[in-house]
Amino acid sequence: MADTTTVDEGLVAADNVFGFEPSSVKRLPFTELLKRMGPGFILAGIQLGPGSLTTSAMLGGDYAYQLLWVLLPVIFMGTTFILVAYRLGMATGMPTIDAVRHYYGNAAATFVGLVTFFACVCFNVGNVAGIGAGMSLIFNIDWKIGAAIVMVFVFLCYFMKGVYGKIEKAVTVCIAVMAIAFIVVLVMTGGPNWGATAAGLTQWQFPEGSLVTVLGFLGSSASVLAGMYGTYLGVEKEWKKQDLFNGVMVSDALAQVLGTVVISGAVIIVGAIVLNPTGQDIKNIGDLAVMIEPVFGSFANVVMGIAFLAAAFAAIMGNTGRCSVFLNAGLNLPTNLDSKNIKITAACILLGATAIAFAYGSSPIQLTYFSNVLTSIGTPTAGFFITRMIWRKDVNRGVKQPRALQICMTVSYIFYTALMLFALYRAVPNFLGSIM
Repeated sequence: MADTTTVDEGLVAADNVFGFEPSSVKRLPFTELLKRMGPGFILAGIQLGPGSLTTSAMLGGDYAYQLLWVLLPVIFMGTTFILVAYRLGMATGMPTIDAVRHYYGNAAATFVGLVTFFACVCFNVGNVAGIGAGMSLIFNIDWKIGAAIVMVFVFLCYFMKGVYGKIEKAVTVCIAVMAIAFIVVLVMTGGPNWGATAAGLTQWQFPEGSLVTVLGFLGSSASVLAGMYGTYLGVEKEWKKQDLFNGVMVSDALAQVLGTVVISGAVIIVGAIVLNPTGQDIKNIGDLAVMIEPVFGSFANVVMGIAFLAAAFAAIMGNTGRCSVFLNAGLNLPTNLDSKNIKITAACILLGATAIAFAYGSSPIQLTYFSNVLTSIGTPTAGFFITRMIWRKDVNRGVKQPRALQICMTVSYIFYTALMLFALYRAVPNFLGSIM
């Protein structure tokens, strides 16, 4: 690919971290942007897993339009987390955990790697359950048998060559399937109540009992972990520093965030239209299929099963790599997706997640929901170091301080962490007691 960047060397400070003047970089045309994008699709696939669909349906089914406002912090925080991670990756020349090791030492990097690994493994347990739930709806078989069948295919994918390319293509197709399914359902159900939608977006509140569900939604939809993994996927995609300023990374981040918001928003609204008037709780996958019965009738189970399977497959394909990369990065081992140690780690993660999911005796829906809540612990841990790094003068030496990103990152981190701590203190003990 030809270098479309124009740099005036006379304007570049000797200690400029990028090696060029950012204002001199030309924006790429739309067709070139599409060719250079990719990590954002994988990140969206991870975010839009079965846990996200479940919590989105719960938000709409339990609280109607009242919690639509959570989409706004998802847009704000999701975009901020990704752009900050991308900028740090380009400015330091290192993916996130490697940068933590460089600036804060090996112990800090190992700690971040292990905590984020644990958070992502919890997410993968939910993905296994989601795969089984989707297969159960489509073929009317035991969810564990359905999960085992698909997990064999996922396992094999990680031992093929060109893992990144296969993940990107598979996840993109799955996202398209989900988007079409839920947008069609939304249109066919008559669309939203626009007055209630406006009120839900502007009247911020936490209805009684909603805090854990909101935390689970934010944990999957707006997470620092997405941006962190994006810095490693950018290496796989062979991004250059100029891509931070020519529109590639910004477009990639927006595609990820908007894709997540559009699909999640459609699920919330469908839940508000169909489930909320009945007062039905979501306790199993069949309850989710009820959302689309007004449109698909007797085929509702199959359609919801396909959408749920697509969500779970996209999430587990992307998240397994994320688990492996975070663990190996924390232990200062190679993180290339085609490396032998990543493949071995991925195999162990898939087997372990499957075993844990199968050992859980309750509904797979409850498991996907609970795993989403546990995933939220990763953002306060990794975000602490990322927030500190974006304010470091040596990270931004020779260029204008990214003041807007610094402020947005700080605000996002404080909001997310405060919400998580409050939820842990007030709601999680009761939630755990209800599922034991």
